[in-house]
Amino acid sequence: MASQQQVNLKKQQELQLQYNNYKNTLQQLAQKIGDIEQEAEEHKLVIETLEPLPKERKCFRLINGVLVERTIEDVIPSLKTNADGLKKVLEELMKQYKAKQEEMDKWKKENNIQVVQQ
Repeated sequence: MASQQQVNLKKQQELQLQYNNYKNTLQQLAQKIGDIEQEAEEHKLVIETLEPLPKERKCFRLINGVLVERTIEDVIPSLKTNADGLKKVLEELMKQYKAKQEEMDKWKKENNIQVVQQ
């Protein structure tokens, strides 16, 4: 009987570890999504600020820690390209998050897991 309890305890520990792994992965994905959303919003704000200004006006852009002088005409296309890239990355991360969430829900159902909040 003691060995049966040890087997059950070991299974519970494995399930707890797996649950924690799912939660950590989802939390990391959510953090990345938040960071990318913030960066995309910053790009949008800068583009909206620069577009009404004269194209020949100079502006400064931080590239790899170096402040570089450019014109608005030079900067806007690269900002738009970066913003589009961020949107694509964000969409991919959202798909990954949703897939991982569905995988976790399926795992919880298969293993009859019920989360108890304390």
